[in-house]
Amino acid sequence: MPAPDTSAFGPAFLWGAATSAYQIEGAVAEDGRSPSIWDTFCRVPGAVAGGDTGDVATDSYRRWREDIELMRLLGLTTYRFSLAWPRILPDGTGAVNRAGLDHYDRFVDGLLEAGIRPNATLYHWDLPQALQDRGGWPARETAEAFAEYAAIVGARLGDRVTDWATLNEPLCSAWIGHLEGKMAPGLTDLTAAVRASFHLHLGHGLAAQALRAAAPGAIRVGITNNLSPIEPASDTEADLAAARRADGHINRWWLDPIFGLGYPEDMLALYGVELPAQDQDLKTIAQPLDWLGVNYYFRQIVADDPGNPVPGFRQLPGPGPKTAMPWEVHAPGLEQLLLRVTHEYGARDLMVTENGAAYEDVPGSDGRVDDVDRAAYLEQHVAACARAAAAGAPVSAFYYWSLLDNFEWAYGYAKRFGLVHVDYATQRRTIKTSGHRYAQIIRAHARR
Repeated sequence: MPAPDTSAFGPAFLWGAATSAYQIEGAVAEDGRSPSIWDTFCRVPGAVAGGDTGDVATDSYRRWREDIELMRLLGLTTYRFSLAWPRILPDGTGAVNRAGLDHYDRFVDGLLEAGIRPNATLYHWDLPQALQDRGGWPARETAEAFAEYAAIVGARLGDRVTDWATLNEPLCSAWIGHLEGKMAPGLTDLTAAVRASFHLHLGHGLAAQALRAAAPGAIRVGITNNLSPIEPASDTEADLAAARRADGHINRWWLDPIFGLGYPEDMLALYGVELPAQDQDLKTIAQPLDWLGVNYYFRQIVADDPGNPVPGFRQLPGPGPKTAMPWEVHAPGLEQLLLRVTHEYGARDLMVTENGAAYEDVPGSDGRVDDVDRAAYLEQHVAACARAAAAGAPVSAFYYWSLLDNFEWAYGYAKRFGLVHVDYATQRRTIKTSGHRYAQIIRAHARR
């Protein structure tokens, strides 16, 4: 089967996969790690499907060498992972847990020895519970603590790790965690959610400064946002207005401030919550980005929802095929987003930092996982990314989500996104058909 045309990417294009610490590491109480808000949330009855937790996950804290070998077999040239804040600073600030830092030091060296470029994310939702107890992201002190954490890991790893993301999907932390209550810390408080969104942005800016100070000239700083193209369900005035609100809530609120445009006035009016901003905060938030990460899973078709004044819209199912989530498969949305952030925001370097699909993966009698739907999904989205590059989007990397089946937050272990199947009872790893197909695409690009 011919590979998608990736000639628009150029020879230096990076091919990767992504994970996060809480979803794969396990070992939640070992080597000095303290509880995170997700350890706490998983203990709330009914919060996570099946009562699952990240206590063991894919045991990657111990099995990281095996996982690097899988990356090598797939031909990955880069790997995006996150560091566990409570493993490095158990109290959120103050005393450093050397065992935690040593773990990531060894892991980075292992990646480099395998010829794989590390891309490190500082925060993928696992806030130390100690900081949550002192106010969490609605409190300014958490943003300041985040900068302290960034400085510590930047000083230790910045001589070898070039690419850094401050935050992963702050929308989920703020809106889903503080407004909808479906993720840690499980709040349903609009004021707390807006304040959390602001302090996440402030933490991003402060952390970017801290990283660059820790390794001057050696670090490229970005942030990853989960974005969606928005389409109105109809051409009625009400649905068109709902689509504008949805775009503000999902896209503009998270892009405008980091590109120096401030917060959207229409959304400030909708939320009705005063931002806790001080004199230079907006300037701090708008630190120059070396790259922007785009996480894409689905478009959103929205209708007006008068019964839900904030955010004032509801999502309708799209007409396309669905994944197991069930999210609509709509690859053109990725191309649309990449071109939008290029033209509207002037992004200089774009990485597709997450893109993937969950399907009902059942190993055959021979142990193989023939996930042809995921392989097709991957091909379609790589092709969409290549079309965007050909049209002028400065795309430099593609990271499939995820390398491994793993703990999928509130879905527990019920949803599988991996290129590699994990038998959670035995921790046996098996590369799926989609993983082999990805390896073929990577090899074909290298031959161009």
